[in-house]
Amino acid sequence: MTLVVFDMDGTLLNAGSEVTPFTAETLSLLRQSGIAYTVATGRTLQAAMGPLKGFQFELPHILKNGAVIWCPDQRDYSHRHLLAQHEVTHVLQAMDLQGITPFLFTLDSSGYHAVYHGALKSEAENRLAQLFEDERHLPLEPIAAMPGDVHVINLSGMGPAADIRSVVDSVADEEGLVAYTGTAIQSQGLSWMDIHHSQGSKGNGINTLREELGFSDIIVFGDGDNDLSMFAVADECYATANADDEVKALATQVIGHHDEDGVAHFLRSRFNL
Repeated sequence: MTLVVFDMDGTLLNAGSEVTPFTAETLSLLRQSGIAYTVATGRTLQAAMGPLKGFQFELPHILKNGAVIWCPDQRDYSHRHLLAQHEVTHVLQAMDLQGITPFLFTLDSSGYHAVYHGALKSEAENRLAQLFEDERHLPLEPIAAMPGDVHVINLSGMGPAADIRSVVDSVADEEGLVAYTGTAIQSQGLSWMDIHHSQGSKGNGINTLREELGFSDIIVFGDGDNDLSMFAVADECYATANADDEVKALATQVIGHHDEDGVAHFLRSRFNL
């Protein structure tokens, strides 16, 4: 059996964070052909559900870059790779040293997601906070309001590229952590970063689905460095035209741009839909 796995932002979704009508029709054709599909995304459950609603994503979703796996039929998480308190403390100290405002993505015992943040110091940070709250539908509160019993899934931040790189380098030797980074606002020299549990990768999430659901062939689509782990475990891996150069270099093939239905056009050709 074949499983198709989509990254969302920069891959399946267009620049407006939407599934276009052409892509929606392609997903329908996949279902009619008996081809299974799901997502592996850096988004939380709330942030993923909006764009995916109505397109019958019924298999488990790999969320927060593999830190959690959501099972729609059980309406619960089947796997969680959460950060220990000493890991959170280490990352917060590294971010504070570089003046990077932390955003902590959390999960409580009832499965409720929220984001807690440090003092917002720039227009870019305020825009990022607004994105989480408005587009991603994530409750946003200051760190001082964070309950003591919630679990941290990941820490994110945005700042000058050199400062972000310093934070990433400072946690590189932490065995339980993995960091992803990329360009946030090129014109301002700003980069973003996400730091997760090292077992919470998209690649590990895909291997879990392969083993538990019995898929023999995995085809993946992505654009960023957080997709490299799933490229490493897939049978076929495809990078969109807008993907990072490192991702393109490891791809089976580079396909069309995410804002031009590149994934959908490729799937129609690949499976004769």
